[in-house]
Amino acid sequence: MFTFLKNYFLDLFDLFYPNICLACSQKLLKGEEIICFRCESELPQTGNWLEADSGLVKRFWGRVPLQGAATLYHFHKGNEVQHLLHQLKYKGRQEIGEHLGKLFGNQLIQANSIIKDVDLIVPVPLHWKRLKVRGYNQCDFFARGLSLAMNVPWSSTALERTHENISQTKKKRYDRWGNVADIFSVCDAEQLKDKHILLVDDVVTTGSTSEACLQTILKTPGTKASFVAIASAR
Repeated sequence: MFTFLKNYFLDLFDLFYPNICLACSQKLLKGEEIICFRCESELPQTGNWLEADSGLVKRFWGRVPLQGAATLYHFHKGNEVQHLLHQLKYKGRQEIGEHLGKLFGNQLIQANSIIKDVDLIVPVPLHWKRLKVRGYNQCDFFARGLSLAMNVPWSSTALERTHENISQTKKKRYDRWGNVADIFSVCDAEQLKDKHILLVDDVVTTGSTSEACLQTILKTPGTKASFVAIASAR
């Protein structure tokens, strides 16, 4: 009887306050969480975690030595991936980051993934002023989801962003490099020393921010680095 009443009131609540897919905004069905099954199957995955010489990896060739680089989705203006990331970054929907981290982590632990033998997951840090305004770093939740799926620890205290760079969104490619030079520093070298670090971000375009962060990590003795993000711009 109790179970019947519980399910009745849950169904009634769902009728007036339905959970919706955070990608397409359609009502979630029973068994669906955060993103509906249709969107999970149709969102534009890159598959580049299976490619040692993908276009993403080539963005870093000659600039920073990487063990591997991959993103989960393709990003372009107006698609559902942009909608998801906007909610994660600006609307307080941190659960999106953890959910996508778990999805991606389950892909990265497969035998044919190019991301292997990671010791520590580190999110790209926000400057403290930006963090104070937003209240959270969206990359932390992505890192947490990856950590849960991959069974690898993560840390938000190994790095810091020492300068608040101007938004990259409307900058040209050349200007982006100068905008991120020397903006990161290592807070705790012992967390990084002699480890394979997986740096994580939300979106990668030119790769200038992630490159600056990776170069900072690799100054610590004995470190190796790989990089993943939720999405990459085509």
